[in-house]
Amino acid sequence: MAQLVGLIVSDEDEFRKQVGRLLRSGPVPISVIDERGPRENTPTDVVIVDIRADASSAMAGIERLRAASPSAGIFVVALTGDPDLILQSMRAGANEFFVWPPAEDVFQGAIRRTAARRETTQGARATATTLVFFGAKGGAGTTTVAVNCGVELARLSKKATIIVDLKSGLGEVALFLGVRPRYTLLDGIDNLHRLDREFLRELVVKHKSGLEILAGSDQFDRPGASDGGAIEELLRLLARQYEYIVVDAGSQINSCTVAALYAADMMFLVANPDVPSVRNAQRLLDRVRQLGACGERVRVLLNRAAEPYPIPPKQIENALGHPIHHMFPSDYKTVSAALNSGVPLALTGNSDIAAQFDSFTRRVLDPGGEAPPLPTAKRGLLGLEKLASIW
Repeated sequence: MAQLVGLIVSDEDEFRKQVGRLLRSGPVPISVIDERGPRENTPTDVVIVDIRADASSAMAGIERLRAASPSAGIFVVALTGDPDLILQSMRAGANEFFVWPPAEDVFQGAIRRTAARRETTQGARATATTLVFFGAKGGAGTTTVAVNCGVELARLSKKATIIVDLKSGLGEVALFLGVRPRYTLLDGIDNLHRLDREFLRELVVKHKSGLEILAGSDQFDRPGASDGGAIEELLRLLARQYEYIVVDAGSQINSCTVAALYAADMMFLVANPDVPSVRNAQRLLDRVRQLGACGERVRVLLNRAAEPYPIPPKQIENALGHPIHHMFPSDYKTVSAALNSGVPLALTGNSDIAAQFDSFTRRVLDPGGEAPPLPTAKRGLLGLEKLASIW
């Protein structure tokens, strides 16, 4: 489901914080914009209006919001469920009414209804599908998976696709694709006020597969903690110009990664079948749940999976409490040759791992397609007791 844009109208920081968490924690990805900042030409899908302090004067504000955003879902939050207040709110243009604090299941149900209305509304604008790849540890193969998925998406879908390298200092997306960018991600987030289609065309590099690349920063301290909001805004702007956005988020959970996770339609956690990777994957899944980035959107990918497995796939699933979405074989020679040549695996063909990237990407394009079965698990070099002992 395409990402929605949400706006919170309130003077209270705690209200904005709690409602922002509610908006971002559901199965429908929502990007939250700041009511106090500039938002010209930023259409909104969901508007949350706090009328707890002064309900009567808030009605005029709801009417203005309805006039400005005829198709938006307007949610009103009050202190009490007074019938007259509910009626006034509906007459002013509200779609939903909640008593503070709203029940999460009821709130998410309203979000789903709003998303469904937008999907069926004639002329509803198309937005991108955002795929975020992050690794259980450095060297898990996150960039390899992200790059080859991006190339296959561009090749198979024939739709506008961009890959964003979110890693600071050591981003390798451009290197993997054999291109030399003039500009980087920093040029985008430092110039958000002028990031239109023409300016973006100058920032990106286009690969021969059709995939466009927004290269990683060459600075080790940026993007940093203060750039999370800019990353969220960048992804929101890209969603209006591309149909698929692929993000290589590295292996660190920071404010920029969190912004990408909130924007994701699907988050792919790349792990290897070894004890440190599985342990980190478990902790990262817990962290994603704590952040409120909905776990329903997480997919676990097992990279470098070859028999005899150090840890059997079924055992990994049990340890994570999460199914393995796809497995990629271990083929160091082929992957290394592709990296050194700057030609992605997806374009070389004639290898099992290239076929797996094709299969994986077709599942992304057609989520309802049949999933390949996992290989039969065998006891690997580590016994059950060894894995159990680390948790």
